[in-house]
Amino acid sequence: MLTAITRDFGSEITQCELTHIERIPINVTTAKEQHETYENALREAGAHVIRLPVLANHPDAVFVEDTAIILPEVAVITVPGSDSRRGEESTIAEALKNLQKELIFLTAPATLEGGDVMRVDRTLFVGSSTRTNPEGIRQLQKALEPRGYRVVPIKVTGCLHLKTGCTCIGKNRILVNPSWIDVNQFHNHELIAVDSHEPFAANSLLIGDTLLYSTRFPLTQTKIQKMGLQTTTIDISELEKAEAGLTCMSLIF
Repeated sequence: MLTAITRDFGSEITQCELTHIERIPINVTTAKEQHETYENALREAGAHVIRLPVLANHPDAVFVEDTAIILPEVAVITVPGSDSRRGEESTIAEALKNLQKELIFLTAPATLEGGDVMRVDRTLFVGSSTRTNPEGIRQLQKALEPRGYRVVPIKVTGCLHLKTGCTCIGKNRILVNPSWIDVNQFHNHELIAVDSHEPFAANSLLIGDTLLYSTRFPLTQTKIQKMGLQTTTIDISELEKAEAGLTCMSLIF
C-alpha cells in the first residue's frame, strides 16, 4: 500500500520562507481546509495518510517533501538549504525509522531539498538551485549510485525547486517550464511545455493513475487533457501563497 506522510500546521505558516514570489496574506483557516482536501485526495488515490503534528517554530514544516528522498531500498535524509528549516529533517527521520526504513543522512556543508529531486524510474534528476548545492548532489550520487540509481544534475533558475519547474506525468512525459529548467538532460523524454501565461503550472503530483493538479492553471490543464491524460484538480490557492506546490506537502512511498 502507498503511504503518504503529511504534516499539520498553524498560523506560523504566514511567516514562511519566500524566494521567488511576493508575500501576500494567507487565510490560515482556508489553507488548513485546502490541506485537508489535499490529504483526502491522496486517500482517494490509494494512499494511507500519516499526518504528523504541528512542528513549533518551523513555519515551512508542512512542506515535508524537502526533508527526505524515499526510495524502495532506502530513505535519504536531507539538509535543508534554508537555516530556518534546520531541525525539520530530524523529526521526519524519526517517523521513517518507526516505519522501518533504512536511513542515509546527508551532512553539511551539503544542502539538498527533496523538492529538487524528480525521480523517473532509476534516474534521479536533481536541481542545482538556491536550496541544493553541488556538495548535496555529490553526496547523493555517492549514496545512491552504488545502489543502481543514476543522479543527474539539472540547472534551475527563476523558481524555488526543480519540481516547481517540471514534474513527471507518466509514460516518459515531463511537464515543464523551459524558461526555468535546463531541459538538455531530458533528451530521452517527451516534453510538454506549460502555457506561457501559467509559468507555475509545471508542478503536478502523479499517484498511480491519478494526476493531481492545481485549479489555478486551466490553460495547461486543457493542454494535458487533450493528450488523453485525466486530472483531478485541487484548490491550494492559499498554500500557493507560501510558494507551495502539490508535490511539496507529502512524502509518498
